[in-house]
Amino acid sequence: MSREDCIFCKIATGEITSQRVFEDDICVAFNDTSPQAPTHILIIPREHFDSLDAATTEHKDTLGQMLLTAAEIAREKGFAKDGYRVVINTNADGGQTVFHTHIHLLGGRPFIFPPG
Repeated sequence: MSREDCIFCKIATGEITSQRVFEDDICVAFNDTSPQAPTHILIIPREHFDSLDAATTEHKDTLGQMLLTAAEIAREKGFAKDGYRVVINTNADGGQTVFHTHIHLLGGRPFIFPPG
């Protein structure tokens, strides 16, 4: 997928609107339009790279910022102490449907393991 066609690139630039809950120079976080939990937030990097599998050592600061953002949002939303799930689906068999690296932050209900 080209960056010009990437829905998450368009959300990151503001070309497509979203219900943003956080943004900085590195990433944008917004409510998922098809939530799988009472709180379901997507955290995307402003920089496009297709998947975690495509990440390199040059992306380590971006990936770290995304994970720290997930924890910060969980604390701000008040569900960090009860617990939450952070998911990165990678490539087709991993359940990835939008090929722009992103994190799912899910909270507000108990989760079972292993996930299905």
